[in-house]
Amino acid sequence: MMISARLRSKQASLALFTLLAALQAPLSGTAQAAHKRHAAAHANHAKNEAPAATHYTPPPFVAMDVATGRVIAARDATKPWYPASVTKLMTVYVALNAVREGRLTLDTPLVISARAASMKPSKMGFAPGSQVTLGNALKMLMVKSANDIAVAIAEGVSGSVEAFAGEMNQTAAAIGMRESHFVNPNGLPDPSHYSSARDMAILGRALLIGFPQYADLYNIGALKLGEQVIPNHNGLIGRYPGADGMKTGFTCPAGFNLVASATRDNRKVIVVVMGDISARVRTAHAADLLDRAFSTSALGEAAVDLPAVGGTPPDMRGEICTRRSGKAMQEAESEDFGGPIQPAPGAAPAIPGSGALIASLPRPVTEPIPVYVGATPGYQGPVAGPRPANTPIGAIAYAPPPEHAAAAAPIKPDPKALSMKRAGHGKHEAKAQKGKTPVAEHGKADHKAAAKKSANAAKAEHKAPAKAAAAKPTASKADSAAANGKTKQN
Repeated sequence: MMISARLRSKQASLALFTLLAALQAPLSGTAQAAHKRHAAAHANHAKNEAPAATHYTPPPFVAMDVATGRVIAARDATKPWYPASVTKLMTVYVALNAVREGRLTLDTPLVISARAASMKPSKMGFAPGSQVTLGNALKMLMVKSANDIAVAIAEGVSGSVEAFAGEMNQTAAAIGMRESHFVNPNGLPDPSHYSSARDMAILGRALLIGFPQYADLYNIGALKLGEQVIPNHNGLIGRYPGADGMKTGFTCPAGFNLVASATRDNRKVIVVVMGDISARVRTAHAADLLDRAFSTSALGEAAVDLPAVGGTPPDMRGEICTRRSGKAMQEAESEDFGGPIQPAPGAAPAIPGSGALIASLPRPVTEPIPVYVGATPGYQGPVAGPRPANTPIGAIAYAPPPEHAAAAAPIKPDPKALSMKRAGHGKHEAKAQKGKTPVAEHGKADHKAAAKKSANAAKAEHKAPAKAAAAKPTASKADSAAANGKTKQN
């Protein structure tokens, strides 16, 4: 009895074990599949969240002595690069050259066209039809780096962006820029729009030497438009001793660019850096280059003689903007420089020095320069805006005419014009249509007039033989028959 109970207990345990094993088998398979899916998803997530590739290659740079145009230090200075907003230095050059030639003045109002207003940020955001003087526009261009203002300047000076780009390229060739080609006045990305560090140094020097009276354009700390204060993007101004310009630039394909000038002990130096990984690193890099330039009197070859390396500009988008949001990219040029400088992971600073300390200083407080929208009070000259090629500024009216202007006389109708009255479709018109008499095809009035004329001609021709017969009463029967036959044939 006890053996039987034990046997039954053993059998029950075995059955329970078998049942559990049977239940666990599919669960184990499901769990294993789920685990695999989870692992794959985790791996994919980790792959997507992996840090973007870091830009380890040192960016191109050049330091140049302004007085002589000779190189102090350089690396890959002639390598083609997307210039981004440092393009606007060329926009300033062409505009100032137009002023020097007397084509317009700093007081000439520029019209904000629909094309200008459509530009991407950074921009002033003025409505189409607004006006801003060239002088105010140049200040907004240098401080705000406004893409809409760049287009307004281009259209005001040359009539169109395309014509202005032609002037930009002519100027580049004239001053010795050999790796540059421009297609727009603001530096927004375009594969055909490129330059180099050397070319931008040459351009900066040409501005300082050719237009010294406008040097203050490049070191404005801030603008004030109404109640709005707009700070300069150049992190050296107010931080680096002697810094006095010039222009920053940033797009995802270009990275962080800077053309900077500084003066110390009556010596002026320009440095250009292209493709740094952030605004802070760019500022530190430029400060170190300036320190290096001012610490030596040794000069190399002329910048215009540096050999070209050729190639195409690299696209830095993956290294610069992969992990930046759209808002962060828009704010990248004006990011606060008060934070610590962090070089690229695994990359040592190209030129050790005090640049990181300079760049980490708090943003300086400067007295903003006032600007305004609209024409200068009392201005009576022409207004500049989009216009056909080779058309003088002001030849086309962009502003509404004065209130006292006389109204234009109404246009009188041409007495030779065909009547627009509706004509009937007579039998002669139908006959003319059947005989395929040519008719005008520029409107119903022309069509009917031509048909009526053709029908009248046919009627006149029909009566002509009869009149001839009446005029010759002695004609023979044969002549009459011939005349009648001719009438039927016609």
